[in-house]
This record gives sequence, structure tokens and C-alpha cells, in this order.
Amino acid sequence: MTTTAPDITHAASPEERLLTGSLLVAPVAYLAADTTYAARGWDDGTAGLLAVLASIAYGLVFLRVAGWLRPAARLRAAIVVVGLVGMSGAVAYGFDAIHLSLGDTELVDRAGAATLIKPLGLFFPLALGLVGAALVRLGARWQGGLVLVAALVWPVAHIGNVAPLAVAVNIALVAGLGTLLWQLPVAEGDSRDKPGSDLHAARRG
Repeated sequence: MTTTAPDITHAASPEERLLTGSLLVAPVAYLAADTTYAARGWDDGTAGLLAVLASIAYGLVFLRVAGWLRPAARLRAAIVVVGLVGMSGAVAYGFDAIHLSLGDTELVDRAGAATLIKPLGLFFPLALGLVGAALVRLGARWQGGLVLVAALVWPVAHIGNVAPLAVAVNIALVAGLGTLLWQLPVAEGDSRDKPGSDLHAARRG
């Protein structure tokens, strides 16, 4: 009797590959941004550009993790709403760094409509905390715990402009989110792996 290897060539749709790839791309990109901030200062335009792009990638991360939860789960809805608001806040802070590099005044130091950047920015670590809770719920406990710790430390590092701590937080996020590519969580209500995780299933089989 002959056996055939599992067919994994049709594993994922382009959307699935995009969302899943963001689990590594987003934290690595933000690590590059905060490393650049640490080396050149918080008013560096290149770091701001990297932060904008990384923040957009994190929007995909939030959609990826939310998609693993049951459609009726409140946590799923919370990740989508808080995540997209947080992404906009993180993007705004990236553009603020670009403005600073051009000699403009920091938005957080201005009154009126500019103050919106402050609450929006706080939604980003809150979204990371929800992602961590979701990962723990999905069985990725150590990754979820690492993301939760990073979410708690994120505002301390970034509001306080503590560059070495910001870099450490991003290293933790690379470990917590990036390693999911090697063993994707099983979606709630699905006895098999989500589309896009057939490599994981093939290894088990």
C-alpha cells in the first residue's frame, strides 16, 4: 500500500496569507521603528514612517486574531473596534513624529482638536491586551501572556519615552505574535485548523 503526502499547496486564500503574515510583519516593523527612535530620537522622520506602516500592519493583526474567535463572541467585536481605533491612534503618533522632524510642534502639546491623539493612542495597547486575552482563550497561553505583558508595559515605554523599554516591548511582541506562524491557533467552533493553518495540520498528520 502506498501513502501520499498531505496536499498543502491550496492551504490558504490570499486574504488568509495576508492576515497571517501580518503576525510577523507588524511586530518586526514596529521593532524597527522603535529601534530607530532609540537610535535617533523620538522626532526622527524615518522612525515615524516605519511606525505608520507598522501600525497599519497591526490593523491586520487585529483582524487576524478576531477571525479566530466565534462570530458571536463579544471579544471578537471588541478586538475589531478597539483595534481599528488603536491603529488610527498609532498611525497618528507616527505622523506626529514626521511633523516633529520637519520642525512642527508636537500634537500632544497643542490644544483643541489636536488633543484627540491622546485617547486614540491609548486604544492601541488596549487592543494588544484584548489580543493577548484572545490568544490565551484560544489555547496559545504563553504567547497570549507575553502579549498581555507587552500591552501593560507599552504605555509606560511610549508615554514616558523610555526607548530601551520600548524596544524590549517590541521584542516581546515579535516572540508572542511571530511564533504563532509555526503553530496557528484552532478557530473556536472548528474541530480542524482554520484555512491557512494546513501546514500545522500537515505536521500533526
